[in-house]
Amino acid sequence: MELKEIIAEIRTVLDEKDALREEALRLTREIVRMSGDTIKALHRGDVGEAEKRLKLAREKVEELRKKLENHPDLYHTGYVQSAHQEFAEASLFFAYITGGDYPSPEELSIPHADYALGIGDFIGELRRHFLLLLLDGNIEEAEKTYRVMEKTYEELMTLEYPKGLVNIRGKQDQARNILERTLEDLVRAKLSKSLEIKLDLTAAALENQENRNV
Repeated sequence: MELKEIIAEIRTVLDEKDALREEALRLTREIVRMSGDTIKALHRGDVGEAEKRLKLAREKVEELRKKLENHPDLYHTGYVQSAHQEFAEASLFFAYITGGDYPSPEELSIPHADYALGIGDFIGELRRHFLLLLLDGNIEEAEKTYRVMEKTYEELMTLEYPKGLVNIRGKQDQARNILERTLEDLVRAKLSKSLEIKLDLTAAALENQENRNV
């Protein structure tokens, strides 16, 4: 076989991969955007819009999988992994907010390693939900959310694997920092609430005393 013919064959293969790569990049951008839209809608309390966006993201994830099923070198690249991670995060958060079961990696049609990384980001999204509850003065629900964060973190920490298999250590460290900050916020909020109640009781007692003295 002449070198010219070999080069022509290489060009054909790489042209196909290049076209697929461009298509994959487009799909991953859409998955990330729709996953982000899902989360924003959930924080707004618009579950219907969140469900619609998540469904669109799921369709794009499946389309991406089918397009790259014969090209594992492209399917396991960083940009595809990042898109899967965002989709897993949105799917987990949707399940939490709506009270449904958490979907498995198989149900989401994404690799287990990508799903694991999404769990780390899910903890971060729970913190945002926690803070919004605190802003609304709903300390009881905020504490429930913290307990879910704590349990999720404990499960995440059971994944101990080398970086070459799944780069989970960074997510674990990030989750630990998030959990510590969240606990500090919760303790501060509960102490503030306790002080507020005591001040109210003291004010009420003083008012009653004044009324009796009149």
